[in-house]
Amino acid sequence: MADPGMSVTPYWELTFDADGDVDGPERDRLLAQVTEHGVRDLVVFSHGWNNDRSGATALYRRFFAPIPALAPRARLGYVGVIWPSMRFSDEPIPNFPRSVAAEAAVAAPVPALDRDTRRALLQTFPGRATVVDQLARMLDERAGGARALTEFGRLVRLLVDGERPGVADTGEEGEPAVFTEDPATACDEFAEALAAVRSPGEPAGFGIPNPWDGAKELLRQATYYTMKRRAGTVGEQGLGPVVGKLAQAAPGLRVHLVGHSFGGRLVAFALRGLPDGVRAVKSVTLLQGAFSHYAFADRVPQDPDKAGALKDRQLWIDGPLVCCHSRFDTALGTFYPLASRLSGDDRSCLGSEIAAVLGPEWGAMGHDGVQAVPGTVRLDLAAALGGPLPASGCVNVDAASVVCRGGPPTGAHSDIVHPELARLVLAAGRIT
Repeated sequence: MADPGMSVTPYWELTFDADGDVDGPERDRLLAQVTEHGVRDLVVFSHGWNNDRSGATALYRRFFAPIPALAPRARLGYVGVIWPSMRFSDEPIPNFPRSVAAEAAVAAPVPALDRDTRRALLQTFPGRATVVDQLARMLDERAGGARALTEFGRLVRLLVDGERPGVADTGEEGEPAVFTEDPATACDEFAEALAAVRSPGEPAGFGIPNPWDGAKELLRQATYYTMKRRAGTVGEQGLGPVVGKLAQAAPGLRVHLVGHSFGGRLVAFALRGLPDGVRAVKSVTLLQGAFSHYAFADRVPQDPDKAGALKDRQLWIDGPLVCCHSRFDTALGTFYPLASRLSGDDRSCLGSEIAAVLGPEWGAMGHDGVQAVPGTVRLDLAAALGGPLPASGCVNVDAASVVCRGGPPTGAHSDIVHPELARLVLAAGRIT
């Protein structure tokens, strides 16, 4: 087992590369030891964005900590999924210490890429050091008008082009136009959205949208898009088959999948990778899932001839699919729909009104829950914890009562370390 400093035991880790290939010794250790430890319920948690293994394990340590006391008689085991993703260091995580570089980035007069973010970009996009250096220099200089922004957009596109295509969430969703159309327009719209969500105490200069603020957001969204595609690949090609092997190695084991942000997409797409007949997954809990709210749809309302990529996959769960959402998540309520839709439309799209203006087709799971799936139950967190939860099907849980803290640009997107959400995972899995 990995990490003796973990808050729970037994604990294992599963490490996947960008193509979904799992670390063989880690997988084999889990398969051999889960039965030896008498585990009946295995909680498998996938992080969303983070820069390294230590950041992921810090999240797992904090989230898992209250569970043993909440279910003292349960025979629980825990798995932390490690997969290659990244986070800009200026994105606040509630209750997690900020790095010195991140503090400096907030105080800097320009949105330059700090050392930690550059390192993360180089790890995420290997072989692109020259491109990253050019992008950083342009963000520092902020020189030129539309022509310079167009060049910036071309460089951003170079990063995205090298990634494996992956599977779209819905039939109508291809590559976001934000990466294929006019970069100057995209930067302008991102700058307007950023100006609308700045904290009241920010310098007054942020009240006038600067397209170079939007340029940094364009780069941020390129990394998000890459992570989104990668998460689906890792889930379907990596985690799903491992769960199948667990079902063979430990008959009767009850597996509970939990994912934050793009990790929610990862565990959801693991359902596509399950071998036929495997019924080991007893619950799936999505914490601020960063993928389309139509992913499980029977029919996409805007195009009834098309369905979500995960249509009927909730039926592969021998239990409920629980989707937590919060209106305080500006990463998903503002920037996710804008980045997904951006296509030169001339409508004004600012702040918390952005999702409503753009229309529901561009929404995310963590903003308003699963959509267009008949029979989906909607609850607030208090009602969900008062239980019992439905034994099957999709359940949307408004978690805004606890998922409510965090500054711009991502808002409460990472505010998930709460005992109430740990209790919800147990309730979804019927773990007592």
